[in-house]
Amino acid sequence: MNKEKEHFKELIERSLKSAKKIGANESCAEISEGRGLSVSVRKGNVETIEKSHDRMLNVVVFDGKKSGSASTSDFSFEAINKTVEAAWHIARYTAIDDASGLPDEILLAKKFRDFKLYHLWSKSVEEMISIAKQTEEAAINFSNSIVNTDGSFVSSGQSYSLLGNSFGFLGSRIYSQYSLSVVPIACGNKGNMQRDYWYDANSNPLNLSDPSYIGKYAAERAVARLSARRIATGNFPVIFEAPVALGLIGSFVQAASGGALYRKASFLTDTLGKHIFPKHVDIIEDPHIEGAMGSTSFDSEGVSTKMRSVVSSGVLNGYFLSSYSARKLGLITTGNAGGSHNLRMFSSKTKDNDDLKSMIKQMDKGLLITELIGHGINYVTGDYSRGAFGFWIENGEIQHAVEEITIAGNLMDMFKQIILIGSDVISRGTKTTGSVLIENMSIAGT
Repeated sequence: MNKEKEHFKELIERSLKSAKKIGANESCAEISEGRGLSVSVRKGNVETIEKSHDRMLNVVVFDGKKSGSASTSDFSFEAINKTVEAAWHIARYTAIDDASGLPDEILLAKKFRDFKLYHLWSKSVEEMISIAKQTEEAAINFSNSIVNTDGSFVSSGQSYSLLGNSFGFLGSRIYSQYSLSVVPIACGNKGNMQRDYWYDANSNPLNLSDPSYIGKYAAERAVARLSARRIATGNFPVIFEAPVALGLIGSFVQAASGGALYRKASFLTDTLGKHIFPKHVDIIEDPHIEGAMGSTSFDSEGVSTKMRSVVSSGVLNGYFLSSYSARKLGLITTGNAGGSHNLRMFSSKTKDNDDLKSMIKQMDKGLLITELIGHGINYVTGDYSRGAFGFWIENGEIQHAVEEITIAGNLMDMFKQIILIGSDVISRGTKTTGSVLIENMSIAGT
């Protein structure tokens, strides 16, 4: 790996020198390489074994306030020079954009931390297949109702990237990611069939959940769905199970991102400093958590990252901005070029025993959502309409599963109507939250 790092550094330097020689006043280049291996098993038989090896060099050059970019997977010096020339040709013929350019030099990262995101896994293909089989077997053996699966999957991947620019910035990232999942299919007495899934992912394979647990829990979820039926239309409280509630954070990030804001294509336009959540809700961004997948010393432009309170006591303190979108809005980049970093949504009202079971017990009548279907979100207006699957609750107990329904509302109203965030915290990717109880949503059933 050290030999590759030195080679990549040489390629970045060559790209930047070539850009300067051709006439660019500023330039940046990023080189990345990734390797992966994945296997899938279905009904005890190997279905797929896939190996991947991807690499790419992307170059951006600036001709004053005009920019152009080009990329190549050929790392020969000749190919790099031609890539720079292609980017320069594009820049010469694009329109002037006053927001164009590298980040302000003072904002670039100077210190780099190792967040322990790279871990090697010595498992062979045969051992990965064995893990996939073990996961599937645990699902099938859970109940006679599990009659089939859509497969069990094990994947591993390692990536390395190096970013440099004409200000002298040079920063690298190295990380690994491993995942394990299974999709059991359950059949009821009347021949009705349901499927569900469960998975785990981590940068450290030693931190993955036990294969038997993944299989059993996925099967338990699938069997629980066999009681599914439709319910009457009405307005009711809704609990978003923690894995589904992560999507609410994702919707917030998209609406609060610079690209949507400067285009006036977001319902959160001009909401900085305003209450968009209840006073008990906070959202923290912490890019410096050891072992967390969203941890990094710098964003995809090289801007230094830092911990910040995005939402404090319900008030929106900051957007998610790159240098470009920040200039468009007359603001300063928040170090979010490329996305958010380790967002955690929590409530000051949450107690240690406020897990999902406790939230269900406190509900007189309402719906627990465990899966959302479709992409019915209008980020301009905030209107929200999704197909859903879940469980009907009465008198603090689950009565039966629910299918063929649609839940609807408006994200601004949904954010403001968050009553409770559970202690059943789950992290997936760069986001963390517990289950979320929303006071009232429209449910379209029979």
